[in-house]
Amino acid sequence: MHNGRCHHSWRAEGECRAEGTIVAVGDSLTAGFGVAAEDSYPALLERKLRDAGHAFRVVNAGINGEKSGEALERVGRILELQPDIVILQTGTNDGLRNVPPQEMKGNIRAIVRELSQQGVTVVLAGMRNLKPRKGDYDELFARAYPEIAEEEGIILIPLFLEGVAGVPGLNRADGIHPTEEGYRIIAETVYPFVQKALERARG
Repeated sequence: MHNGRCHHSWRAEGECRAEGTIVAVGDSLTAGFGVAAEDSYPALLERKLRDAGHAFRVVNAGINGEKSGEALERVGRILELQPDIVILQTGTNDGLRNVPPQEMKGNIRAIVRELSQQGVTVVLAGMRNLKPRKGDYDELFARAYPEIAEEEGIILIPLFLEGVAGVPGLNRADGIHPTEEGYRIIAETVYPFVQKALERARG
């Protein structure tokens, strides 16, 4: 039975009696920048799963400021956590720092393939560029996620920040990082796709 203490930070160690492990990989939007650890979306997601009778621990592997290339470099460390499911949320900082969309797409595809090859069920969080740019940058950025999901046969959350991005009352003054209520909405958005991943992982 879930003991309510299975939520771990990226570097924490501990044991808990759980059905399995979900690792939330991402940048500050996953880490929960600006709010307490228990108000980050991975912590909220674990509570929702527990309330629904799923004794999965959710590891928050978010790192502030991380770009997709840096996420790729730590896939080995992610696999050491022995995840059954990985929620992959990356690309925010690529867009903010003008990383070419094709480079970002290649990094994300490589992460997905490495995880999938090890039997991990991947849920990819679709993103939009939070710093609009001229030309076709934003379109190529947004298209990368559904294209990868289709090519690799993985679960896609169409828009990770659905109902949150661009809403002043749900974001901090920087317009990028959500408030506590914003993270709650993100957890609600992510939850049904994690349910789908649980079904796929068990299948």
